[in-house]
Amino acid sequence: MRSPIALPSTYVAWPMLLSCAVTWATYALPPGYGDGVVLLALAAVAVLVADLASRDRVPSGADFRGRRYVGTREGFVGLAFGLAVFVFCLLDVALFPAALLHDPGSYATMTGGHEHIRRIADMCWTLPVIGMLCTRVRVLRHALVIAGLVFPVLVIDRNRIFASLFSMALVMLLRRDERRPVPWKAVLLLGVIGCGAFAVLGMVRSGSVAQVLLPFGPLYKQAPAGVQWLLLYVTAGPYNFASMLAKGYRDPAVLFGQLLPGSGVAMPLPLDASNVNVGTEFLPFLLAGGPVLAMAAFGLLYALMRWSVRRLHGGPPSFFGLLIFLRMAYVCAMAPFAPQAFIWMNFGFIGLCLLMQLAAAWLPDRRLHTLPP
Repeated sequence: MRSPIALPSTYVAWPMLLSCAVTWATYALPPGYGDGVVLLALAAVAVLVADLASRDRVPSGADFRGRRYVGTREGFVGLAFGLAVFVFCLLDVALFPAALLHDPGSYATMTGGHEHIRRIADMCWTLPVIGMLCTRVRVLRHALVIAGLVFPVLVIDRNRIFASLFSMALVMLLRRDERRPVPWKAVLLLGVIGCGAFAVLGMVRSGSVAQVLLPFGPLYKQAPAGVQWLLLYVTAGPYNFASMLAKGYRDPAVLFGQLLPGSGVAMPLPLDASNVNVGTEFLPFLLAGGPVLAMAAFGLLYALMRWSVRRLHGGPPSFFGLLIFLRMAYVCAMAPFAPQAFIWMNFGFIGLCLLMQLAAAWLPDRRLHTLPP
């Protein structure tokens, strides 16, 4: 596979470069803030250069099409996992008010055990992939795909909407026949749906974007409200990273808190806009150890992305290796926005996938079911 999606750097570097470019165009950056944006862009360029010397590449479409998960041990365990997540999604909306239908401002309110159910329901982004690959039953397939798209809307979880659509689009691209045209129409449709849902839910959940007071430039001020939400989503991370770098602010409790919940209480960050509190995947590392540690985290994220790609080799791609790859690809693509890779829930998901792969290997049927490429 020679397309860009075969390169690990595609998922790490290009989203960051795009975000930095849009940030530069969206704001009238205060003095010193440009240093942080340039630092992130240089780290992304370094990843692109490092990928030139790497041989880690995503397997070809023939390898993915030749692996049939329906009727296999991994397909059985994957479908059981998907049904469990589906049940928790139903419990979430049955036992607790859906934010979209009741109070949009309550989307982050978790009490009375809601937080425990939501931790499982948050894996709803896997449901479309499981529906597409692990069952022949049309009704079940459609139910899983619809649940993975509708549940995040009901609970106003824009992140899970993007994750579901991103994973669906990437699976389509990975399993396509290279002799046929790229299904751009389907991929672009998923992108339009995601951007449209994000813009609408942003206005429903957070109100008017006029409440955000930052040094926006003409590009932002002249854009419609829905586009302003998208611009803010794309650029807030690099902007806040640059802000904290320029101010020299430090608070290691932020990093410890996301790696080990309950390990410490972080002080409120001196952000330029307190209601926009995101700062890229690397902001907690910047706060803990400065720009050197932040760039080390950038390199580690790239290394983890390459590790997930290597797990797809050594035979027909494992379904759980595919889930790990999809997760890592997504958190890398979202690195310009907020921490999703170096958090305990992400490591927990990867560990769960490894355990499910091991459990599938212990099942009695040890036949591999493949289709000709």
